[in-house]
Amino acid sequence: RAVPCPSSTGSSDPYCIVKIDDEAIIRTATVWKTLSPFWGEEYEVQLQPGFHSISIYVMDEDALSLSEVDPDEEVQGEIHLRVEVLGSQGSRRLRCSVLEARDLARKDRNGASDPFVRLRYNGKTQESTVVKKSCYPRWNETFEFELAEPAGEKLCVEVWDWDLVGRNDFLGKVVFSIQGLEAAGQEEGWFRLWPDKSKPAEDGRRGSLGSLQLQVKLRDETVLPSHCYQPLVQLLCQEVKSGRQDGQVHLVTLLDETTTAECRQEVAINLVKLFLGQGLVKEFLDLLFELELAKPCEPNTLFRSNSLASKSMESFLKVTGMPYLHFVLGPTITRVFEEKKYVELDPGKVEIKDVGCSGLHRVQTEGEVIEQGRQHLQSYLGELLDAIVRSAPACPPVIRAAFRQLFQRVGERFPQHQHAKFVAVTSFLCLRFFSPAVMTPKLFQLRDAHADARTSRTLLLLAKAIQLVGNMEPAAGRAKETWLSPLLPALQQGTARMRDFITRLVGTEEGKGEEEGEGRPLGPPPAVVKEGLLLVHKTRGKGPLLAAAAGKKLHFCLTGESLSFGKSPGAERIGAIALGDILAAEKVEEKSFGSSHVMQVVYMAAGGQQETAYLQCKCVSELNQWLSALRKVCGNNPRVLRSYHPGVFRGDKWSCCHQRDRTGLGCDRTRHGVTLQDWSDPLDPTVEAQRLFQHLQGLRGSLREKYWELLEPEDAQNGPRGEDAALPEGLSRLFAVLGDLESCHRRAQPPEPPAPALLQLQT
Repeated sequence: RAVPCPSSTGSSDPYCIVKIDDEAIIRTATVWKTLSPFWGEEYEVQLQPGFHSISIYVMDEDALSLSEVDPDEEVQGEIHLRVEVLGSQGSRRLRCSVLEARDLARKDRNGASDPFVRLRYNGKTQESTVVKKSCYPRWNETFEFELAEPAGEKLCVEVWDWDLVGRNDFLGKVVFSIQGLEAAGQEEGWFRLWPDKSKPAEDGRRGSLGSLQLQVKLRDETVLPSHCYQPLVQLLCQEVKSGRQDGQVHLVTLLDETTTAECRQEVAINLVKLFLGQGLVKEFLDLLFELELAKPCEPNTLFRSNSLASKSMESFLKVTGMPYLHFVLGPTITRVFEEKKYVELDPGKVEIKDVGCSGLHRVQTEGEVIEQGRQHLQSYLGELLDAIVRSAPACPPVIRAAFRQLFQRVGERFPQHQHAKFVAVTSFLCLRFFSPAVMTPKLFQLRDAHADARTSRTLLLLAKAIQLVGNMEPAAGRAKETWLSPLLPALQQGTARMRDFITRLVGTEEGKGEEEGEGRPLGPPPAVVKEGLLLVHKTRGKGPLLAAAAGKKLHFCLTGESLSFGKSPGAERIGAIALGDILAAEKVEEKSFGSSHVMQVVYMAAGGQQETAYLQCKCVSELNQWLSALRKVCGNNPRVLRSYHPGVFRGDKWSCCHQRDRTGLGCDRTRHGVTLQDWSDPLDPTVEAQRLFQHLQGLRGSLREKYWELLEPEDAQNGPRGEDAALPEGLSRLFAVLGDLESCHRRAQPPEPPAPALLQLQT
């Protein structure tokens, strides 16, 4: 909120960039013409173990940033140094070998820098040579200083960008303590560059930058081999298969009661994915429905809370139903975005405008504007309801099975209120799935960008209409917001159509052939992981991709077997690269092709030589999606590279580090472990089991207390509640399994280095 206004228009077009170790990984959508934007976007990123920092920038679509950035604080990259103390007492020297640097900040207009190193020690300064046009310079120079006594001074190694005109730009520094160096004798390695903190902060300028509300969660996971989690998975599956038993406290009930509201969504996702992989998601959801309906509840407010049952069903729809959602909502959402019609039914928000032609203009009345908006909204609603009603055969069988058992459970629980079983289904399908996707299509991957103010209002009204249809009582919604009265006939007709749709959706006559497949484990992800048009840049090389497609825009298709390409989506494939031959997927320096949206795919050609294809995406978001998809499917390739060249080989050298050996080791480390997580990712039962273990491990005390609390009052009073009190078999086995897993984690941790030994000699 209150972001700076970089232009004279009085507003901004802000978006956010998220960088992991100075590499842009996430680019949010742009929110147009506002100084208080709302994004509501959520990302999960798999990080490499040795990452250093996460940076978040608020940018303006038409400006470089919303505020001038202090160049002495915006540093990045690492430098390779070897520092040692030479000589004996009385004539000692300090030697520093400056070897190379990588991923330095780009300070010049050509997309690179002209770096040199300045060393300061004990009042003396030495400088290295300047490496022109490189963010990956190699110096291999050595500098020596007379070591001061006592060794209280510090060695400061600074990296600068040389400029012919104006002052040089600071790129970062590393400071060494000579006392610590004397104890070690020598230090060598890659050292991260740090900003210059000696300058006073400009508090006045910082106070005008506004504020950004974030929620960041860092989870450190050590995933054990899959066999370690088998006892936990088997226990959870057995609990689901056993079902609810009268007079006993079920383990799932304990989990629901002890999980906080902040963690319930994450736990629900983990459970749903785990049981999807085990082929028990139908039984798991049915157990949740049964346990929820056993509580005191009203037929008109079923599943409206954020219980584990509600969150699990909501997560289940997102994990298994996103293609179905796109199939149903996609055409209508696209039409709303393209037409940009003005739709408003609330008299308090109507904007009166001029209408007419040929110079004859008149002001529209409020009634005309509302009637016009009603017609547009009714048209969108009718098209959307048509798509929903026709979609029953396209709905995934596992979703239909879940709704069928929910329909039956609610009908048995409220036999006198047959209306309740329809509301139970629509409370998930319409209120928690369709309506949120209509309101914010960007968050459900229906659009690449957020809607503008006018389109956003249309989507909000359309989502509200879907909610009223899903409530199965449009008149109740009209009582709360009387201005919805013009839409009431369409809502009543939509309610009748929705009721018929639910009847067909849960009908058993169409689902007889589905029963065999409903309980099976969810199969592999769809054959196509990622596809789209990419521009192939011309470079030196003889691989199949380079020879057949250089300089052309082709359709690429990534599957679980290969990365293939052709002239168009339906055309014959020109060639393909097997996933086992892909060695790296990384970004390319902007200066190489004049674009920041280029990636490189390093692969092994048929002749055994290593080739690189440079592919340009349309935006940074698409670039990151392609990189994540390629890294995920190639993550288990044993030949994956550990280093690469972020530039291109032109003439007789690499543009990044100026190295002349085309087949030499890369000058930067690969980032194959950095990926964006997505709903369409393949199931990983081991990861889900590890996350559930972490959650359950923190609930051991709460589970025990909640068990005694939920017992019948007389049993709770008579039975002991101490640590030695007898627990039900399921809970006792759970504690034993958690203890075994905890022991496995302790054994998997690397041993701590031995404490330094002190040898005292007396002569």
